[in-house]
Amino acid sequence: MVSDNVPASRHHGAPKHGDALLAGLFRCKRCGRKLTVRYTGNNHNIPRYSCWRGLLDNGEPRCIAFGGLRVDDAIEEALLGVVEPGAIAAAAEAEGNMSSQRDQVRDALQRDLQAARYAADRAFRQYDAADPENRLVASELEARWNKTLARVSEIENKIAGHDAATPQPSPMSTSEMAALAGNLRAVWAAPSTDARLKKRIVRTVIHEVIADLDDVTSEIVLAIHWVGGVHTQLRLPKRHRGQRNATPDDIIEAVQQLVLIANDDVIAGVLNRNGLTTGNGNRWTRERVTALRSYRKIPVFRPQTDGIEPWLNLGNAARLLSVAPKTLRLAAEAGEIEGVHPLPNGPWIFNRSKLATPQARQIVHRARQNPKYPAGSHADQEYLFPSMT
Repeated sequence: MVSDNVPASRHHGAPKHGDALLAGLFRCKRCGRKLTVRYTGNNHNIPRYSCWRGLLDNGEPRCIAFGGLRVDDAIEEALLGVVEPGAIAAAAEAEGNMSSQRDQVRDALQRDLQAARYAADRAFRQYDAADPENRLVASELEARWNKTLARVSEIENKIAGHDAATPQPSPMSTSEMAALAGNLRAVWAAPSTDARLKKRIVRTVIHEVIADLDDVTSEIVLAIHWVGGVHTQLRLPKRHRGQRNATPDDIIEAVQQLVLIANDDVIAGVLNRNGLTTGNGNRWTRERVTALRSYRKIPVFRPQTDGIEPWLNLGNAARLLSVAPKTLRLAAEAGEIEGVHPLPNGPWIFNRSKLATPQARQIVHRARQNPKYPAGSHADQEYLFPSMT
C-alpha cells in the first residue's frame, strides 16, 4: 500500500511531519516538475521520490522514481560536511559576541563613571571658588558636591558588582570549538531530534536538488543547488528491484566478536578503518552500530564490575602473560595459542581462560629463554596509548 504525502496543490516550503528529508526540494531534470514523496513499506515509513505529476495531470509517461533512504543519507552527509566548518566559525563568533557584550556593559559603566567624576570635580571647583562669607551659596554648592560624590561611589559599586558577577572566562580553544561543532552529528542523529527541525536546516542551506537517472550506469544523478549559487553533483547506485541493502554477514560476524571487548564507538571506528560500510553504503557511526546490534540481537559490551574481563585485547593479554605484544601476536598467527582476529586492521581478541593453558605457559617460557625477543615490559609500567590491536 502506498500513500501520497504531498498534495499537488500544496506549496512545498513548510516542513512536514514525514521522515523524508527532502520533500518538496527535488525537481525532475527531464520535465522540470517537482517530485512528490510517497511512503511505502509495511509501516509506511520508507520514502520514495517520484515524478508523476505529468501522468496525473496530462496522462504523460512517468519520468523518474527512486528510493529515498539512500538519497536522504547521501545528501545528509554532504550537508553536515558543509555545515560543520560553519559550526566552528559560529562557535567562535558566539564566543566573540559574548565577550563583546560583556565589554559593552562595562564600557557603558566606565563612561558613566567618567561623567560622574567630571561632575564631581566641577562641583568641587564651584564650591572652592565660592565666597565663604556667603554661607547660603556655599552650603548649596557643598550639597551639590556631596551629591556628585555619592553618584561616583554608586557607579564604582556597580562596576565592582558587575565584575564579580561576570568573571572573565578563559578563551575557548580551537580544539574545544571543533569538539562543539562535532556534536552536531550526534544531535542530528539523535532519535529525539525533531524531523521538522532537520528540514528547516536543509531548507536554509539548500535551494533545490535536480534529480535524474542514468540508465546506462544504473545510477541516481543529483545536482545540489546550495543557497549562494554553489552546486554539488552526486552519483548514487540505484537499487534494483529485489535487491536488499542488508549488512553483509561478515560484518555482522565481526561485530559479534568485537562486542566482546569494545563499545559501539570503538566498533564503528574499527569498521571504518577497514573500509567497510553499511548496507546503504554509508560510513559506520555509533548509532548505526547500535541499530545493527539491536536488529540482530547482539548484546552490548559491558565492563565487568570486578575489573576481571573474560575477553582481552592483544595489549592486555600480553601484559597478563608478561610478554611483548609482538610475541603473543606471532604465536596467535602461528596457531600456537587461540585468538580471534575479526578484521585485518583491527584488534586481536583472547579468552582469559586460554591464557592459563600449557600452550600459553610454553610461549612465556620460550620468550624468556630467548634474549633476542624480550618477554615484555615491567608489570608496573603503564602504556602511553591504550592498545587496540
